[in-house]
Amino acid sequence: MAEPLWSVEALVAACAGHADGAVGEAGAVTGISIDTRTLVPGDLFVALKDQRDGHEFVSAAFEKGAAAALVHEGYARQSQDGLLIRVDDVLTALERIGVAARARLDRNARVIAITGSAGKTTTKEMLRLCLTPLGATHASDKSFNNHWGVPLTLARMPRDTRFAVFEIGMNHAGEITPLTQMVRPDIAMVTTVEAAHLAAFASVEDIARAKAEIMSGLEPGGFAVLNRDNPHYGILRQAAVDRAGVNVVSFGVCPIPQGDGAASVRLLSETASGSGTRIAALTGHGIEAGMAGEFAFELGAAGHHMVLNALGVAAILQCAGVGMGSVAALAGFGPPQGRGSRQPIAIAGGEILLIDESYNANPASMRAALMAMALLPRQTYHRRIAVLGDMLELGSEARQLHEGLADALSVAEVDCVYAAGANMQYLFAKIPKARQGAWAETSADLEAALSAELGPGDAVMIKGSNGSRMGRLVELVRGLERDNN
Repeated sequence: MAEPLWSVEALVAACAGHADGAVGEAGAVTGISIDTRTLVPGDLFVALKDQRDGHEFVSAAFEKGAAAALVHEGYARQSQDGLLIRVDDVLTALERIGVAARARLDRNARVIAITGSAGKTTTKEMLRLCLTPLGATHASDKSFNNHWGVPLTLARMPRDTRFAVFEIGMNHAGEITPLTQMVRPDIAMVTTVEAAHLAAFASVEDIARAKAEIMSGLEPGGFAVLNRDNPHYGILRQAAVDRAGVNVVSFGVCPIPQGDGAASVRLLSETASGSGTRIAALTGHGIEAGMAGEFAFELGAAGHHMVLNALGVAAILQCAGVGMGSVAALAGFGPPQGRGSRQPIAIAGGEILLIDESYNANPASMRAALMAMALLPRQTYHRRIAVLGDMLELGSEARQLHEGLADALSVAEVDCVYAAGANMQYLFAKIPKARQGAWAETSADLEAALSAELGPGDAVMIKGSNGSRMGRLVELVRGLERDNN
């Protein structure tokens, strides 16, 4: 029988709370939940205040079998409530539990933290795939990378975890520091630094400095894994070397030594292979002795941005001391939903290829998605259709950054563009009329025009920021298969 996640006594001690109710009747805690819709019997329910106050759902949590509930000191017990763990502040208590979870790991466990303007979730899932066969692996659920997502992921981490992988995100300066200091990573990776969240920053350089906060939590003797091709590499590297005892390992193309040398894990070639990519790379500078040399592997995804993520994963695996054989698992990798997943949609007369990039967007990830689309074989998918929603939080540069995508559309040889949102109207006006499909204020207003246009042999890529609600157009395209059955 698996060891329970937490005993009630350990939780009470970890969060500096006190028990209200019969501790002996609660049983062991087997999981931690913040949402009664997904809660399972044995979970600790954490009554966070976010979009709604979790205290409104405490009784519902007990009805679904919660072992206990973490609540504010002032919460009024209801008749159906079970064991309550009362604390001064629920989020702070969750953070304390997360810190205790990190502290109880075996010293040989390896904790990895990932930040960056794009690619965090994809890289995390690649690592999960590679590390799981090697030992107990714990990783963030979905994109739980914010002020409550990181401590929740920590609190859910079993004591016997060998590898732990965390995403750490931010919208403003200063947000990464407390999260990385809770996680205390042995390995910290910055995927890339790009023009995202510019509304909260004066420059991309300031974004790089905010991302570099991840170094403040690195354990002594740890590794900083950095994108050698990124123009802000110097800022990131300096933040790493300022932390005593940190080793810098890089990944990328960078064939010519610059400053501290070429990339530690360097791309030699990438070749399209079906729906994936054959990658050849070279390891060297900064890599543990005995691991240097050429290697090749298959990646079950297409696009140069995916290749760079995979090189970063290879660097992390080497820093973790697990050897390069585990990178072979990436042959079975498929991009997560909303981040480049591909799905054939059968319709009358053939099929449509749906490329779902709807989870989020910034200028760099937009360009990457378009360049990946350019790799599609014309003999199979004769028409490329881009359905684009506004990229948000770009501040005063929003118009320029949207218009600037026109060259990427041209290079990718996109045949038709559908656009939604006030900022995408600027891009729509810049492209040739022959490539203009339709523009609308919202994604909902685009539905009729898009569904009327799609036909056999089309490849349709859908991307935009979360607030643009492009996911509804993904569901529209998926629905075409049902409508034609």
